[in-house]
Amino acid sequence: MIDHLEALQFMHDNCVKLAEAKAQKEQIKEYKKIEAARLFLTAPKGSVADRQAYSLTQEKYITLVDGEAEAIRKEHLLSMQFKTMEATIEVWRTIQANARMESRIL
Repeated sequence: MIDHLEALQFMHDNCVKLAEAKAQKEQIKEYKKIEAARLFLTAPKGSVADRQAYSLTQEKYITLVDGEAEAIRKEHLLSMQFKTMEATIEVWRTIQANARMESRIL
């Protein structure tokens, strides 16, 4: 079981990774829009729906969608790990508060 100091150390050691995961997710989301527009402009002539379908089915766009999914997965994993560490710290704080209260009563 992780103690409060290990939890704090984890959060300290991984805060940059969490920020990078969030930034990567946002960057890929924006790049997807750019790539979809670029592909739309290079699509064979046809209806707007046909050109959109072409754009969203190209390998480059699909690769970006997969990359976005991985970035979201990384962000969620780190976020959940941070929540676990925060809960660990809160449990420790509660235990400490209870011990202080108990020492006052005795």
